[in-house]
Amino acid sequence: MTLFQPQPQNKKPGWKRLSPGFTLLEVLVAMAVMAIVLVSVYRMHSQTVAMSTAARFYTQAPLLAQKKLAEVTTTSSQIFASDSGDFGENFPGYSWQVSATDVSSELLGEVAEDFKRIDVTVAYLNDNFSYLLTTYRFQRE
Repeated sequence: MTLFQPQPQNKKPGWKRLSPGFTLLEVLVAMAVMAIVLVSVYRMHSQTVAMSTAARFYTQAPLLAQKKLAEVTTTSSQIFASDSGDFGENFPGYSWQVSATDVSSELLGEVAEDFKRIDVTVAYLNDNFSYLLTTYRFQRE
């Protein structure tokens, strides 16, 4: 003996999906969310690269400036009025400029004539980054 139970009919008026899948609206929302996430990730990446470049410069620039100052003060008996150049193939994009000026001071009197102010400027990427090292040297003429 078989029992027969009628199935309830829950047919609602409206749209009926013919195949399983995503609607156009769902795809557009997913693409918008992905675009927002990718833009923020790209922005964070570019900031990280910029901070890395700045950190590398501010780590290397003082060492390069000290090296150039040592070269200028030890290789010549007379400190040049001004000179400039680059650091060669080992440090591409880095350039330097040295300038020496006389120090004038009423407090020091005649001794001030023997003091020189030496400025060493290290620049990177056409002066996007710049580091200045200033020192004073006593030099008898």
